[in-house]
Amino acid sequence: MNNKRPGQRSGRIKEWLREPLLHFLLIGALLFLVFQLRGGGGPGTNRIVITPGQVESMTARFLKIWQRPPTGDELKGMIDDHVRGEMAAREAIALGLDQGDTIIQRRLRQKLEFLAEDMNSVPPTDAELQSWLEGHPETYRVDARITFRQVYLNPDRHGATLEKDAGELLARLQKAGLKVDSSNLGDSLMLPHQLPLTSESGISRQFGQAFTEALFKAEPGGWTGPIRSGFGLHLVYVEAREDARMPDLAEVRPAVERDLLADRRKRALEEMYEALLQRYQVTIERPKSDQGEEVATTDRSAGDRP
Repeated sequence: MNNKRPGQRSGRIKEWLREPLLHFLLIGALLFLVFQLRGGGGPGTNRIVITPGQVESMTARFLKIWQRPPTGDELKGMIDDHVRGEMAAREAIALGLDQGDTIIQRRLRQKLEFLAEDMNSVPPTDAELQSWLEGHPETYRVDARITFRQVYLNPDRHGATLEKDAGELLARLQKAGLKVDSSNLGDSLMLPHQLPLTSESGISRQFGQAFTEALFKAEPGGWTGPIRSGFGLHLVYVEAREDARMPDLAEVRPAVERDLLADRRKRALEEMYEALLQRYQVTIERPKSDQGEEVATTDRSAGDRP
């Protein structure tokens, strides 16, 4: 008698469906099925079947290009061309013309890997996404952000009185607070006078790292400075500041899911090639050295890792 609850059985099934070995076996079965549907599939067969799906695909491609369905002769021409391509491919493989052709090998490898990746594109659960997020905090951490105003003093215009002028202007600003229209004070600068909530990295790109570090040490709610940047001196008023934090899963779910699936596909490919390697004996014949001595041959038995 099976005492397992439906939820437990469902969990076991989900774990089983994620097993790489199962994916590898399914890929093999799928390839076999494709070969059978295509009329035997291998270069040694002489049966070519054009399925209704292939005819519909040809018709759809023609319609997309020419904005009309193909005539009977045009459809026959596409089918004939497909049959010729199939025959040519089989005969070329039978003659070994695909051997040593890196372009063909690369294309076949891409198709096999795409197939393997599709088998591992099962949407992850919330628990898996949360675990991935917690395991990669630096990737998704939300930068500290700050809202501030700045009044700029140009060293070239103030010369030796730069520090003195900055101190006097700071005293005026501190007395006035936010009541003063600071946009008309100081010297002109291409950078904005007031920035909304902006991340550390965003401010650093505009004002430089040294300025950014000093800015985030300033207490909100008052004019302070001067803070030096590569442009000159700045008097700043920090209006609001948000500390760096880890986001909730809902905020970054698309990015987390994309990264997790990419990692899953990568690991699935590595496991697939490890499984395939069990079926092959790889021999690496080293070239001769400059002195004409033959370099030792390396054999990789099934199961040996690179």
